[in-house]
This record gives sequence, structure tokens and C-alpha cells, in this order.
Amino acid sequence: MRDSYTVTLPEEPPALPDLHKELRPRASMPGSLLVSTFVGLVLNKTKSSKAVQGLTGLRNLGNTCFMNSILQCLSNTRELRDYCLQNLYLRDLNNNSRMRTALMAEFAKLIQLLWTSSPNESVSPSEFKTQIQRYSPRFVGYNQQDAQEFLRFLLDGLHGEVNRVLVRPRASADTLDHLPDDEKSRQMWRRYQEREDSRVSDLFVGQLKSSLTCSECGYCSTAFDPFWDLSLPIPKKGYGEVTLMDCLRLFTKEDVLDGDEKPTCCRCKARTRCTKKFSIQKFPKILVLHLKRFSEARIRASKLTTFVNFQLKDLDLREFAAQSCNHAVYNLYAVSNHSGTTMGGHYTAYCKSPVSGEWHSFNDSRVTPMSSSHVRSSDAYLLFYELASPASRM
Repeated sequence: MRDSYTVTLPEEPPALPDLHKELRPRASMPGSLLVSTFVGLVLNKTKSSKAVQGLTGLRNLGNTCFMNSILQCLSNTRELRDYCLQNLYLRDLNNNSRMRTALMAEFAKLIQLLWTSSPNESVSPSEFKTQIQRYSPRFVGYNQQDAQEFLRFLLDGLHGEVNRVLVRPRASADTLDHLPDDEKSRQMWRRYQEREDSRVSDLFVGQLKSSLTCSECGYCSTAFDPFWDLSLPIPKKGYGEVTLMDCLRLFTKEDVLDGDEKPTCCRCKARTRCTKKFSIQKFPKILVLHLKRFSEARIRASKLTTFVNFQLKDLDLREFAAQSCNHAVYNLYAVSNHSGTTMGGHYTAYCKSPVSGEWHSFNDSRVTPMSSSHVRSSDAYLLFYELASPASRM
């Protein structure tokens, strides 16, 4: 049964130990010791048995399939899962955060339930939903929401609660334009980490380079900004399919800014015709690619159902790097799908188990095995890729 809703288009939201390593008691976390010990015992038992954990479904509370889809994708994000299962997040809890630490605590509790419950069971995310809607009131109620928007708000909330920075320094007003690009990017990244530094950002945040070149004087200004995901336009090629590389090439293609879009050139001191281009300065460990299927027309929102052919293994992104890098190869491990139209649709997830390496379909309470050959579909909306080997250091 499809959910009825009005699409809310996305807005900008505000190395671990081995999983089975013995967990040492900490004086500051007596309430969690029993839980972490129990989780460790269950996982060690699972390791030697045929049963695979992490295949528990999530109940639909009423149009909450968008939330369930994203939660399953994050549950199968290996290092984030380990961070929760081993209760490592407890040492990072930041009581200065707006929600204190309730959102991270409920998220970790839910991940633990998904990985310790029987595979033929389903668990309710109601307590977690209570906290996410406290963090962001846009998720109050039971209207269908956009999965990408939900992911951004959730990661932002989790990051804030385990931010290692307890007191943020004042933003520096010093310009870095006099520096070479490589040094400028390093300084911008250092400034970002002085304010935003968590296990969540360690995994998901990369750095994007944007170059603006004036057509009058040829001056090129650069900016380096953190990103949590990349929203990729889908090329229109008639009725034929497109590839993920087509989408990435369109995203990084030079764009001419003219007419009302003309920016002010720093050197000419006037508004001039410019070209703008994106490239990736720093590749994240977890790369989330958002396929822009929804657009807002004058009358109502519409959806692109173009089939985007994406790689499951060895996605090499070196051609999109801002500078020469040794390795930028990714493997797919999860997909958030949207089926149906903007007026009525449904979210599911396809996830590759970090334990067994097998793919499963997560449709709310129902979890079923699937072949990797069925992972690609015209419903793919969010693609979760994991870096295959360590990124070159900046």
C-alpha cells in the first residue's frame, strides 16, 4: 500500500577497535556496561553460528517508511554500527548540545536492538521518532517526508551530540585568498574541525572545491566547503538510461554564470560573466550520493524515473578530484529507494550486510534476501558508498 503525501524538497540542515574486542568497564558509564557486555556476547555467539544479525525489520508507525529506509542504511554502515554497538559514543557525549544527548542515546539503542533481535522480528522506532521530532519539529506527526532531508537532519543531530569540540572558537575573519589552493584547503579544513569534530563527521564529511573564473580578466577565485552528501543532477537523454558517471560529470561540468547570475569579480570589482566548476578536494570515508529525482514545477512537484546505472564495486572517482590523489575507489553497501510518484510513494532500502556480505531488501517490517543483480533500479534515490582503501592524506 502506497503512502499519500506531498513531497517536501530537501533543504540545507543546520579508526575503531575490532567489533569483538573486549570492552573494559569505565567508571563513568555504569549504566551501559551490562548492555555493552550483552551486545558483545550476542555478537560473539553470532560470529560462530549460521544466523546473521542485523536483519531485523522496523515497524511503520504511519508513513514512516522514509525514516525506516535511512535507519537501515545507517545500521549497515559498519563503523557507525560499531560506534553504537560498542558504546564508544558514550565517551564523546556532549552535554552542551541542544538536545543534550537524547537523540544519540535513542539512535544507539535502536541500532543495538536491530543487531541483537531475532532476524524474524521487527522493532518499533517510536522512542527514536520522539527524539528526532524534538530535535527537528518538521518530523512531528505522520506525514511522508523526504529521505535525503531526513538523513541530513539526523546526521547533523547525531554529530552535534558527540561533537568533541565543547567550546567553539570564534570564526576567523582572516582571508586565505593569498594562499596556494592546497594550503588554503588545509587551512579551511582545520578551521572546520576546530568547530565541528565528531566520529560522525569523521565518516561522512568531505570537502568540495568550487572555482569561479572571470571571463574578463581570467582571475580564478576558489572556495573550499565541507559536504555531507552530493546532490547529483540526472541528465536527460531521451528514453535511454544514464550512468552514475554521467550524473557526476554533469555535477562537475563548467557552468556559465551570466545575466542575473553574474557574480562580482574580486579583481575587476564589477559583476562579470564567469564560469563555475566543482571538484572534490577531500574524499569522505562514506560517500552519500543523492540522485535529484524530485523537482518543483510551478504547479506541483514532479519526479524523474530515469534509470541510473551505478557501479556496485570499484567506483573510481579520481577524475573528479581537485588534485592528484592515489586512490578514490568506492564500493556500494546501501541504497535508499523511492517507488511511486510525488502524490503517493514508498521508501525501502537495499543493504549489504557488513557481516555476511549478502544483500537484503528492507521493506519496513519485512526483510528478505536478494541478489546483487537486483540492486540497480529506477527507484534508487540515495546511494551509500564506502571508501575501498584509505584516502590520500591532505
